Order: sequence, then C-alpha cells, then structure tokens
Amino acid sequence: MKKLTIISLVLLCFTSYGQSTWQIDIAHSTVEFEVSHLTVSSVTGFFTSFEGNIITSKKNEFQDAKVTATIDVESVTTNNLERDKHLKEDDFFNAKKYPTITFTSSSFEKYEDGSYSLIGDLTIRDVTKPINLEVDFGGIVSLNNMKRAGFTAKGTINRFDYGLKWDDALDSGGLIVGEKVDIIIKVEAIKK
Repeated sequence: MKKLTIISLVLLCFTSYGQSTWQIDIAHSTVEFEVSHLTVSSVTGFFTSFEGNIITSKKNEFQDAKVTATIDVESVTTNNLERDKHLKEDDFFNAKKYPTITFTSSSFEKYEDGSYSLIGDLTIRDVTKPINLEVDFGGIVSLNNMKRAGFTAKGTINRFDYGLKWDDALDSGGLIVGEKVDIIIKVEAIKK
C-alpha cells in the first residue's frame, strides 16, 4: 500500500509538471450570440455571468490546452426585458430546469498562421453536441507582474439541435428567429 502511494505521488508530480492555469477575466471578456430576426436583420445577446479556465501543458503555449467554461443561463440579456424573459422559458433555454451551459474542450490545435481550432462538447439543456470554434490569438502581455492572454473564438450552432425549439414562421416564409446562431467569445485570461 505504501509503495502504491509513493508511485501515485510520483506520477502526479510528472503529470502536473509544466502545467499552467489561465483563468478567464470576466471584467475583460464577453460571451455573445447573434441570430437572424425576421430574415432581414439580427439580434445580438450576451451572457453576463460565466467562468472558465485554460490549462496549458507548455510554458506560454496553448497547443493542446484544455479549456472548460460554465455560463449562467439566467444572465442572458438582449437589452429587451420581454425577450430576455422568453429566452429563459421552455421555448428556449428553460433556465429553471437547465441553469447552466457548459463547454469542455477535446482539442486545441494551432495552425501555421498562428490561429487555432478549438473543438469540444457544448451542453445546452442537457444536450451535448460537438462544436468547432475558430480562434484568433491576440498574444500575451505582462501587467503588474501578471501575464494576460487574449483570444477571440467564433462558431455557429443550430439552436434546434439543443432543444431551443421555438419556431414561429412568417407569412412570407422563413422563421421569425433563425435556426443558426453565431457565437462570438472574447476572452482575456490571467495566468495563475
């Protein structure tokens, strides 16, 4: 038993060696979405409460980093109280039954041009689907002895895939609210 404990400690040291944790700075980050309205314009919304971490295995390198994030559904806002209330109901997010949206990465691959592809599982309303986000890396700066990294991630989902089912149609054809939802995430992360 003692031998097993020592081996476990040695393995733990080797697996955590060289890892760094970057925490999302909420004050300098946004989680946005944009969806078609009446087929002729679009509506933009935000989630104002979220948290997340990026775990890297190499110093200042984000290749193969592990990303996790949790979003508070109650924090959704589109700057319209009635619409926000509807989004929290069962036609869309059902915030009471499904209070969080989560993301867990499966790969974070760097391209030759310096951009990244972030692939992972997005869970909305207890439905988990893979999503691919194209990521632009803004770089790393030091301020007050703290390192900060910046990223902009973009992707698109079909809201029906996640049970966001409201689908009233226009007399002229098309949906009042489009099925495709563009996601734009701007992150500033602080190295811990």
